[in-house]
Amino acid sequence: MGATPYLSIVIPVYNEEENVRRLQEQVTAAVDPLGIEYEVIYVDDGSRDRSFEILRELASGNPRMRLIRFRRNFGQTPAMAAGFDAARGEVIVPLDADLQNDPVDIPRLLAKLEEGYDVVSGWRQKRQDKGLTRRLPSMIANALIARSTGVRIHDYGCTLKAYRASVLKDVRLYGEMHRFIPAWAALEGARVTEMPVTHHPRTAGKSKYGLSRTFRVILDLMVVRFLGGYGTKPIHLFGGMGFTLCGAGILTGLITLYQKFFEGIKAHRNPLLMLAVFLFLLGVQAIMLGLLAELGIRTYHESQGKPIYRIAEMVNFEKAPAPVDS
Repeated sequence: MGATPYLSIVIPVYNEEENVRRLQEQVTAAVDPLGIEYEVIYVDDGSRDRSFEILRELASGNPRMRLIRFRRNFGQTPAMAAGFDAARGEVIVPLDADLQNDPVDIPRLLAKLEEGYDVVSGWRQKRQDKGLTRRLPSMIANALIARSTGVRIHDYGCTLKAYRASVLKDVRLYGEMHRFIPAWAALEGARVTEMPVTHHPRTAGKSKYGLSRTFRVILDLMVVRFLGGYGTKPIHLFGGMGFTLCGAGILTGLITLYQKFFEGIKAHRNPLLMLAVFLFLLGVQAIMLGLLAELGIRTYHESQGKPIYRIAEMVNFEKAPAPVDS
């Protein structure tokens, strides 16, 4: 298989027969002059056109190309996860197959990474997409993600990024989670930055993105926010909600008593009584849910040996492990 590559380029492909040949030419032209060992991993996400046949033809004469083909269409996130799992490089760069990302930016991303960062995220400052259906939803989603996670980058949706492989080794991707990797990495203590990259209009093939993806991203954002803030202490979230609801129930009950004794309103005819009981019981259920979540989280971490912390470096230990986050 040759020397272990320094760089792994991961490219999900779905019905891009008109683009993959030119894409491979562009990748080769951009990375070959660097003089580094690299590999290009194409993950065919159940394409129904000739994408994989063309890739197989190209790979037959190019040992740097490695191909993975799914049995059916699973989506971009599973395709990227498969590429990350197969990658052997110290640095991993995902790239779209539609030629809107420009491989010429890869050397610039690598140079920025060498300044001491763990993640360099591409920023499509001059995005060449339709405003209403692509750019506007993306702006809204990016603002929500940045505000919710505290990781202030402008373009979470840009596939073109550079990661140190050590940052990705513990990441498990579900839903549309690939766009949240910089946020996950930052929560683990990684150093994250961004830089402007080129973005071209699509000239061939059909876009697979639409407004519906924005709503899925918002739902995934809720998962990220929960796991990032309460992934190891869910009782703090559910318990806080429970005490708030119980308190609201008690307060409503006191108002009901006040109205009974001082305003002559019969309790059994006062809807606030039902509201008080409802809020209190809902609060108790939230606390019970938090306790159950605590049991689930502890079982998850202890059964799989999942750490609740990440060590960057150890000094003067007899058998100090290699740094987890370089």
